[in-house]
Amino acid sequence: MPRALLLSGSLGMGHDVVAEACAGSLHANGWSTRTLDAMRLLGRRGGPAGERVFRAMLAVPGLYDGFHFAALRSGNRLASLTDAAARRRIVPRLREYLDAEPADLVISVFSTGASAASRLAWRYPRTSHVVFCSDVTPHRLWVHPGVDLYLVSSAVAEAAVRRFEPEARVLVIPPAVREPFYHPPAQPQARARLGIPAGERCVLLMSGAWGLGPVAGAAEALAAAGVHVLAVAGRNARLEQMLLAAARRQPRLRAFGFTDRIPELMAAADLVVTSSGDTCNEARTVGRPLLLLDVVPGHGRDNLQHELELGDAGVTSPDPASVLRCALAALDRIKPAPGPDTPARSLAAWEAAFMSALESIGL
Repeated sequence: MPRALLLSGSLGMGHDVVAEACAGSLHANGWSTRTLDAMRLLGRRGGPAGERVFRAMLAVPGLYDGFHFAALRSGNRLASLTDAAARRRIVPRLREYLDAEPADLVISVFSTGASAASRLAWRYPRTSHVVFCSDVTPHRLWVHPGVDLYLVSSAVAEAAVRRFEPEARVLVIPPAVREPFYHPPAQPQARARLGIPAGERCVLLMSGAWGLGPVAGAAEALAAAGVHVLAVAGRNARLEQMLLAAARRQPRLRAFGFTDRIPELMAAADLVVTSSGDTCNEARTVGRPLLLLDVVPGHGRDNLQHELELGDAGVTSPDPASVLRCALAALDRIKPAPGPDTPARSLAAWEAAFMSALESIGL
């Protein structure tokens, strides 16, 4: 049985869901897989410190935008030093793992993992290295020597990779989406389970695992305006408590913490209000229009623009009054589907494209 190692990174959940989708397809095609978290490979202190730095940058308006567009995008000296410092910690641990557990394939879905794996390519000549970047514009630290194949989800991303490696093998494939989103329940069934009346307006409101932006305030405002709101806090415990308190005041508001019921919640909703990221691919797979919260700086701004270009999406400023106004207008524009719900994307099409990409490099 061929063996694959997936290198993810636990900053939010975006990288993890891509790794999970890839692992699911590999399993279905006879592979064994294991996923390693590059943030944990930084060590007991390095991983938490890296997350604290990232969160701190997001908390200062404009700081992460400046770092992303001025440093990461072009790969200046500051970005290179940051990458080298992380790689020095990760490479010895990754080498130790691969020596003990050889892999036929390494798939990096996190730029720091890609950097570390590329430095070890000489040591494992029989191991293929694939880098899968779901961002619409991969920055400099995604692109490294010793990579056999880059997988991206847009022509813009393909051009961004070739900016730094003109001869790179790059394939554009459908976005990686986890298997449950390809067969969600029908909307009437999902609503019956959640106690949402048929024919009434319903919104799913979430903003990644960290719950960025005005989720609590927007959820309460929408519920007060007569909309049924399914609000998800992710791993943000403080936000979860705020949502539970708001739900006690607003009977149309249903609060969730971290949950695996997102396919069901999307199926129940008429509109998904979320930040730019992999949730957008999941909502499009289920067949729900999007209203995007402009809360993720740096790569999030590129991804937001791409979602708008794809269509069936709007954008709102990140304050409760703006979210309320834009969401109500978006709900007014939604036309009832002429027939029963069917997923807008196919699991078979994704798996065929993904496995064909691996076949292209002899796997």
